[in-house]
Amino acid sequence: MKELRIAEEINDAVDLRSLLWVSIDNHDTMDIDQIQHCKEGPDNEICVKVAIADVDHLVRKGSPTDRHAAKHGTSIYTGVVTYPMLPIKLSEDITSLHPHHDRMAIVIEYAVLPDGSVKHGDVYPAIVCNKAKLVYEVVGEWLEEGGVFPYDNPETEELADQILLQHTAAERMKEQRAEQGFLDLQTIEASPVMDDGDVTGLVIQKESPAHSLIEEFMIAANRTLVNRLKEASYPMVQRIVRTPGNWEGIIDEAASRHFQLPKEPDSQALAAFLLSQKKADPETFPDLSLTIVKLMGPGEYIATAPDDDSVGHFALAVTDYTHGTAPNRRYVDIIIQRLIKAAIALKSPPYGFDELEMLAEHLSATEKAAKKVERFMIKAAAAVLLQDRIGEDFRAIVTGAAEKGTYARIIDPPVEGRIVKNEKGLKVGNKIVVRLLNTDPEKGFIDLERIQETFV
Repeated sequence: MKELRIAEEINDAVDLRSLLWVSIDNHDTMDIDQIQHCKEGPDNEICVKVAIADVDHLVRKGSPTDRHAAKHGTSIYTGVVTYPMLPIKLSEDITSLHPHHDRMAIVIEYAVLPDGSVKHGDVYPAIVCNKAKLVYEVVGEWLEEGGVFPYDNPETEELADQILLQHTAAERMKEQRAEQGFLDLQTIEASPVMDDGDVTGLVIQKESPAHSLIEEFMIAANRTLVNRLKEASYPMVQRIVRTPGNWEGIIDEAASRHFQLPKEPDSQALAAFLLSQKKADPETFPDLSLTIVKLMGPGEYIATAPDDDSVGHFALAVTDYTHGTAPNRRYVDIIIQRLIKAAIALKSPPYGFDELEMLAEHLSATEKAAKKVERFMIKAAAAVLLQDRIGEDFRAIVTGAAEKGTYARIIDPPVEGRIVKNEKGLKVGNKIVVRLLNTDPEKGFIDLERIQETFV
């Protein structure tokens, strides 16, 4: 194992390097923020440890690197080029939880009870060592189909048991959140496939039990962080999705599909509607999901004082939620990490409420700008991919029909374009055949013509 990067906190850190820590991420991920470990506890509980890379011990508050990260707010992943928030030497090397490297981390503990509820535990500094870097698609396929464990590792048998236990914990938590009104949204996110600088295709990352596993573990870990900061009576930044202001629009969308929602916002009723539509028409469900996301409004960061009531996260069906598990990629997570470390050390909060308010507003804006860049780059890559296919016909699904324009998602390759000819009378969800008229990579434009009402 490579030598541990020394930090002044090391004397207070718990040595957990012997545990079978694993990470699950994309195959090309280098900025690994979290690893996890489970063990069976009393009364059928599953005891979870999530270790988060301790970025703060090398990126001190107010340092030039910190000011740079705060300004940018987040890493931008375009699929073509990555614009990291932190220097690559940090985020992809000395603060990344790579396998077989000793690292400083903040460990978050919680217990998953048999009914899927979560009992918050301790949070503390530790020394950890990732034993295996696993990939979403490989782990997900194994969890769905079974068979021989797909990794050859000195601890293969233990590793397989470890993943199965983590999967059990995640399924419990997901089922419990579903009962509370968790919105199972499934939007399509295509990523360019590059070969020697050229766009050769677009690929959609398929959701799998492995993605669900990490999502559930991080949701519980983030809620445990909020619980710890509340116990310390610290101000903090929370991640929220407000109760939909355009609930009437959501009611109308449901009514157009012969489903009646209550007059007042109700996440459980909305979850039931989404589940029914996913079963009835899985092909168009991603487009419905996107419509609901737009009608709900974006997530945002807000500063909260110790005695503030929680706004909550409508889509996740949770209250008291933050982002604190990806400090190599998001600046708000570094803020939360510094607050947590101060609480552990019984020190005063490193941020005042007014400073957190300004940071929360700034980081909401930088996230919005980053997503805009990412969406544009996908559109530009799609326009490049299709520029030699003008005149060809494609199956498509209408994704938007309003005064500002009518849009459709081509099924293969998965790209969205604007219908500029024969678009009248189309409604969201219509399955049509379109002809590609023009592309403009510099503007990210793809122009389509409707040529057939339906497809089989």
